[in-house]
Amino acid sequence: MLNFKLKNNWWKILTVLLLIYTVIAGFLFKVPELPILHETIRNLYFHVTMWFGMMIILFVSLIYSIKYLAGFNQKYDVIASEAANVGIYMGLLGIATGMVWAKFTWGAWWVNDAKLNGAAITLLAYFAYLILRNSMDEEQKRARISAVYNIFSYVMLIVFLMILPRMTDSLHPGNGGNPGFGGYDLDSSMRMVFYPAVIGWTLLGVWIMTIKIRMKVLAEKLYFNE
Repeated sequence: MLNFKLKNNWWKILTVLLLIYTVIAGFLFKVPELPILHETIRNLYFHVTMWFGMMIILFVSLIYSIKYLAGFNQKYDVIASEAANVGIYMGLLGIATGMVWAKFTWGAWWVNDAKLNGAAITLLAYFAYLILRNSMDEEQKRARISAVYNIFSYVMLIVFLMILPRMTDSLHPGNGGNPGFGGYDLDSSMRMVFYPAVIGWTLLGVWIMTIKIRMKVLAEKLYFNE
């Protein structure tokens, strides 16, 4: 029985280990000494990696919305909606950690930056997704319209987070002519924390998503049994 549990839950153990490593290494390991950023560069392990996790989880939501539209299997709608919920949570954490970083590097909690504004618009688009789902009672209609809008929301994410910041002036590294972290200061020591952090936050999102899916399925079973 113990071996069976370990076999099926190895990725959860890995998640915990990776995040413990991220937190310890993020605060204690040596980082490059850079002007303006100084010790705040440690937020790279949290803010940026959470946003990577968000984009991966929301991509999962996109895939299952497409799969739902291909066959109208209600299971895919549940997965898509719960993945979107978790992606939004991670997006809010990314916004919060980004605001802290902005305060210590740019002197304000929020600045008129293309990527910051794009992040806000992206989250608003996904908030609209939640409102849209909750505005309809008919299950199949809600699932179909939500799936179509979810595809639109991910297109908005690509445009506002990955395309427009590169076409306009932006304070963010890797955008608007500003070199990315990988181009000048993401050395081998930082990569040893950065990539495990991306995997750890993403796996945490998947873990939360699976719990929420099980809760949703159980709630619907109880609803139909009453």
